[in-house]
Amino acid sequence: MSGTRREPDVRRRIRDMFDDAGVRGWLHVADLRRPTACVTIDPDEPVPVGSVYKVPLMVTFCRLVDSGAVDPRQRVTLGAADRIPGPTGTSLFRDEVSMSLRDLVVLMMTISDNTAAHAVLRRVGTAAVEAACRSLGVPDTHIHGGAATNFERLVTETGAESLSAAMRHLADNDTTLPTAVYDPAYKASATPAGMARLLRAIWTDQAASAESCAFMRDIMGKQPWGHRLASGFPYDDVTVSGKTGTFGSMRHEAGVVELADGSTYTAVVFTQAARADSRLPRADAVIGAAARTAVEELRGNEEPEGLPESIAGAREARPRRR
Repeated sequence: MSGTRREPDVRRRIRDMFDDAGVRGWLHVADLRRPTACVTIDPDEPVPVGSVYKVPLMVTFCRLVDSGAVDPRQRVTLGAADRIPGPTGTSLFRDEVSMSLRDLVVLMMTISDNTAAHAVLRRVGTAAVEAACRSLGVPDTHIHGGAATNFERLVTETGAESLSAAMRHLADNDTTLPTAVYDPAYKASATPAGMARLLRAIWTDQAASAESCAFMRDIMGKQPWGHRLASGFPYDDVTVSGKTGTFGSMRHEAGVVELADGSTYTAVVFTQAARADSRLPRADAVIGAAARTAVEELRGNEEPEGLPESIAGAREARPRRR
């Protein structure tokens, strides 16, 4: 954290939290309006990000809409040949479906629909995403063809006969995987600092037009998953918007936390567990807990008289309404 005497203590506490959860962690939490006020752990290290790549893809789509290069209402028909494996949305459909590009973006961001994301990426193009990231000052963000390419690489890297077999290899904790499986040079990747910079651009209307940024903030706020970042802020007067990412032993979320008094924080937490079980609740929960610890530290340095009641935990948490 920049400019505070308590930096070593908060970083040590967060590292201890990661250790207790059985994960390696990367973190960047910053005040939206004062980005140099931040808590960080290895913020400039590239990490395979799984579905977090959909954030720069969304940004690129919106920038192309703003320029007139893409019509957000263009209809796209998805059939069986277009399906990309995934547990949500059109990735599960058996029949042909048609919808607008804009609605595909909504699906890929809210429920992380892989087939929807692949359809948007086909229209936008990988080169456009890379160019947008460079333009926005995040040249260390790469998508490498998104989920489809990542899955193809996984089959090759594991030597499996199919993607389902490759995924079984990935989930088998007794199997030694090739180092390339989690190498950010070959997977959709980003640094925590770069992703925080991209989120700040969305929340300050710098990533695209004000209208497009409002659209992006709205759909990121509709993500239904509450088991990672949002679990650290379980209050009705705190808004958490984000995008999760999961790949093998990796569990991530990149998002923004908005408190009732208007203070806002970008929060990016990436983790990698020692195991690749399909359910890792402690790895999920530490994402929210670490982000909350960082936010409390930043607020404690700003407001010596105390934290807002909801963040300080002085009252009983009420269920979140989403």
